[in-house]
Amino acid sequence: MDFIDQIKAISQQIQKLKEQILTEEATKSAFVMPFINALGYNVFNPTEVCPEFTADVPGLKGEKVDYAIIKDNSPIILIECKWCGGSLENPKHSSQLHRYFHATEAKFGVLTNGIIYRFYTDTEKSDVMDEKPFFEFNMIDFNESIINELKRFSKLTFNPSELCDVAKNMLYTTEIKRLMAEQLFDPSPDFVKFFAGQVYTGKLVASVVEKFTEITKRSLKEFINDRITDRLKSAIDLPDTTAPALTSTELQDTEAELVSSYSSHEIITTEEELEGFYIIKAILREIIPAGRVQFKNTKSYFGINIDGKVSKTICRLWLNPNKRVIGILDAEGKEARKTISSIDEIYGLAEILKDRTKHLIQGSVKDSLPPELEK
Repeated sequence: MDFIDQIKAISQQIQKLKEQILTEEATKSAFVMPFINALGYNVFNPTEVCPEFTADVPGLKGEKVDYAIIKDNSPIILIECKWCGGSLENPKHSSQLHRYFHATEAKFGVLTNGIIYRFYTDTEKSDVMDEKPFFEFNMIDFNESIINELKRFSKLTFNPSELCDVAKNMLYTTEIKRLMAEQLFDPSPDFVKFFAGQVYTGKLVASVVEKFTEITKRSLKEFINDRITDRLKSAIDLPDTTAPALTSTELQDTEAELVSSYSSHEIITTEEELEGFYIIKAILREIIPAGRVQFKNTKSYFGINIDGKVSKTICRLWLNPNKRVIGILDAEGKEARKTISSIDEIYGLAEILKDRTKHLIQGSVKDSLPPELEK
């Protein structure tokens, strides 16, 4: 079985079992060990994959990391595991791995909940783990390109010296892409001035910069639209006159995916958002395979969609401590929102959610949403 097929098999297993996995130990057995095994390391050989590896830290003797991958009797990758239903955002999780990293010879550390894998190294200061991961892999949301990056950590291809250079490039590339995505939505004055200065000969006073801010935003959107249209033309081999142009909704979806992808390490997925996701998956289980219902978290909202496509959004959630809102789209793409007092109220919208999902997979949904959802 190819590496990508092994990862896909584990991904399917995760989507089937994650709601039944209630402890960290179960997460390690069901999700993490198969993942390590897929990378080519023998999880049943403690000289290659050592569980509960002792990483003595000055002043804290006997601290143990969940797994250490060993080569030539020395740890090369440390793996710290958490429960699959929990978030990795708690600073104490990465601080634990930080201590283990400093106390061993390993150059790579991994923090995981069995679904998200965050890879760290020491690009900024030797033997001190970076605060930000240089690579993140999501077991239920990946593509072939990111699989190739993950494969660098497999037993057959692992090259620590080469990976150190790759890690730096990946970290810098991710940050630059994140900045570019932010500029797409909210270009800074300096960014606007850079372009305006190339085409405008007058003085760039505040009013001119304000005017060019809107021009720059529109130009960026049109540029992306043109590039995607070109790729569509190439993919389906249509002449220019028949190439499909993206609608404004599709373009907005594409922009949202860009920002979501490049800013994912700053986005926190809360337990309440995951609970809402699982409720909606349970509601839709009778009309669509559970694995096709996925989520895409952004800075603005928590979206639930089909097959990971923003253009197939079922609903969006805004879950703040003081206000909880669910938004569902109708057949025309208009969103209606309802304020809910608790996550459990989603069950009361089951039929509406099913209608929306049927429309996305069959094209059979009511033209408008019920009056209980106010537009």
